[in-house]
Amino acid sequence: MADAPLIIVSNRGPAQFERDEDGNRTVRRGGGGLVTALSGLVSHRDSLWIASAMTEEDVIVSEEEGGPVSLDIDGIEYRVLMVESDPRAYDRFYNVIANPILWFIQHYLWDLSNAPDIRQEELDAWDLGYQQVNRDIAEAVVRQIEGQEDPLVMLHDYHLYTAPEIIRAARPDVFLHHFVHIPWSQPDSWRVLPGRIREAIYEGMLANDIIGFHTHAYCLNFLRCCDELLEGAEVDYAEAEVRYRGHLTRARAYPLGIDAERLRREAASAEVAEAEREVLERRRRYLIIRVDRADLSKNVLRGFTAFDTFLTQHPEFREQVTFIAHLQPSRQDVPEYSEYRERIEALVAVVNHRHGTTDWMPIDLKIYENFADAVARYKHYDLLMVNAIFDGMNLVAKEAPAVNTRDGVLMLSENTGSHHELMDHVISVNPFDIQEQADSIYRALTMDPGQKAEWAQGLREIIFSRNPGDWIDDQLADIERARAARTG
Repeated sequence: MADAPLIIVSNRGPAQFERDEDGNRTVRRGGGGLVTALSGLVSHRDSLWIASAMTEEDVIVSEEEGGPVSLDIDGIEYRVLMVESDPRAYDRFYNVIANPILWFIQHYLWDLSNAPDIRQEELDAWDLGYQQVNRDIAEAVVRQIEGQEDPLVMLHDYHLYTAPEIIRAARPDVFLHHFVHIPWSQPDSWRVLPGRIREAIYEGMLANDIIGFHTHAYCLNFLRCCDELLEGAEVDYAEAEVRYRGHLTRARAYPLGIDAERLRREAASAEVAEAEREVLERRRRYLIIRVDRADLSKNVLRGFTAFDTFLTQHPEFREQVTFIAHLQPSRQDVPEYSEYRERIEALVAVVNHRHGTTDWMPIDLKIYENFADAVARYKHYDLLMVNAIFDGMNLVAKEAPAVNTRDGVLMLSENTGSHHELMDHVISVNPFDIQEQADSIYRALTMDPGQKAEWAQGLREIIFSRNPGDWIDDQLADIERARAARTG
């Protein structure tokens, strides 16, 4: 097992190439938590990371190298193969199918009385976009594992649902492991898709040997979907397995932890210390924060409405509390997201006008990406709001308590993957219940210091008990057991 070849496959890779203003080639670390989660694995295994080419410079580098590119990023050596797809096909794949259709399905974001409408444009985007990019990636995988015995391929997320079946058809001996980083929604949510598209997704996923999710609830949802939506699928709920066309697929839960020690080192950095000065200058008696992408699933509007309700019902807190909302821009080329950002900005203006004074602005909205600034806010909050509609895990709910210095309280949506782990030490909220969230703000800001300290310590113990290495080790252990069962 230790010497087995390993292929990691995802839409975005660990790095992307660009040109700066002077025309010099630059390389930038890939965004998101996936790179961080897998960096430990890459540093200890001979690995090849296959991903889509994201920029024109990625394509040029791939053509120059004629194969995988070797990179050193933050002291870790990566071998990366960047796969080029037709730009029109990739646009259809990403901007019509993956985002928003699949993302919206799996986060329950569709207003079904109005959307989605599946027209010829969406059907073409599936056939000529999503399927084509999955085929490009799958064929690149097949080429790289040619001649290898018992290759191991680990795929990631909702962008690559149909690639496993293509790989399996070419290499029946391959071991396919697929981790889904977002929620797996219940069967009815998938019925918005035409039958042939839905069937292709489930047939693609059931070509895997193991499918990993963040929680057991997502595993159960997947099993139910196979049971109800795919004719011929034999579901064993007790063993969390599905047999389809003679192939066995296991569904398993692997909750992702954070690298809390690395985060603590970051929190002690000079860059964070500089950012802290502004936080401390701006704070009043109480500080509420949220750190999110400006994504519909994060439920930003209801969070601000709950804060508005809190200030109306508890006027004694006016000029005593500041709410810093640090939002990273997200998918602004998708109309639903640009409209959502406009609604966020408009609501903030209303709340600030209603409650603000000449020297106090209740909501301090910041839409930009800066990790040091986010960590500085992590350190000093009295209340962290995480009220997502649905979320695969939500690592902010783990990152912020790991470095908070004020025994801050976490308000956590019951629909986040992290809630199952952290629920005994947080204020749990229904993300649709604005009054409950307003009441929770008041409860958090008036909580007994002893209770706050107890909860903060409980969170830290849970958060520091697992790291991304444990997440990887659990998956590799299951892969080894499944391989042994398959050959034995």
